[in-house]
Amino acid sequence: MKLLIFIIVYPLIWILSILPMRLLYIISDFFRLVIFNLVGYRKKVVIQNLKTAFPEKGDTEIKNITKKFYKHFFDLIFESIKAFTISEKEILKRYKYKNPEVINKLAKEGKSIALVGAHQANWEWSFNLPLALDIQVFGAYTKLANNYFEKAVKNSRSRFGITGFKTSETVKGIHKNNQENIQGLYILLSDQSPQVHKTHYWTEFLGIRVPIHTGAEMLSKKYDLAVVNYCAKKIKRGHYETEFELITEIPKDYENYQITDKYLSITEKNIKAQPEFYLWTHKRFKHKDKYEQWLKNRKASQ
Repeated sequence: MKLLIFIIVYPLIWILSILPMRLLYIISDFFRLVIFNLVGYRKKVVIQNLKTAFPEKGDTEIKNITKKFYKHFFDLIFESIKAFTISEKEILKRYKYKNPEVINKLAKEGKSIALVGAHQANWEWSFNLPLALDIQVFGAYTKLANNYFEKAVKNSRSRFGITGFKTSETVKGIHKNNQENIQGLYILLSDQSPQVHKTHYWTEFLGIRVPIHTGAEMLSKKYDLAVVNYCAKKIKRGHYETEFELITEIPKDYENYQITDKYLSITEKNIKAQPEFYLWTHKRFKHKDKYEQWLKNRKASQ
């Protein structure tokens, strides 16, 4: 059955992928009109997230951000499809890096790097990182249930030189590279909500106390990784510019969670600069009322 689904669906994805971007955006607009206006895919989640994150904004402004977000969201879906066949020349024209020297300087000094980021603008096209950087790039990915799609997606994302780790094997991969003195840059998106029972740290994000992923900080301290934030900004439709910002070269100099707090501060700044391009469809604040229970359970287990 998995093979049959792949045989039926993948050719459609490939055909869409080879279409010129201007035609893909026409299709994107059609799907946005149908799904946003008629189906309302996750519209309540998006609006509630925006109202929670920006209580100072009125209904009209929230409505405008929501409309802009959905336009971008469907563009992102079709840009992700385009990633299967996009050429090196085209992706370098559409997805640029403002200051790759921040990374390349660290690489030249022999440092391995934790590249932290958020689901802002377009993170899917960052699979072209090896074209701009002088360091081997490793990216974590979630294993798909369909093995045939798994292979196709992995091959697509590694076309420009990224080495993929299954999310569950990321720590093992970093450890192995460290033991074998293999220098690398590790892409670690850190803005989604962790499971409460696996949480070590809560703090305010966009004004709301929520559980926070601290894996990037933990790994940077354990394996002496420089920590660099990257943020993609949307310049215009189909064109992005990514900027790197050094958080620290010496993670062990920081107290616990200071690196995480600095990352969150940078992420908040970038979201507020372009709120319509953040991934509001995920339930970022779903655990906001569980802090007291988490704290009570933690004290009881000590």
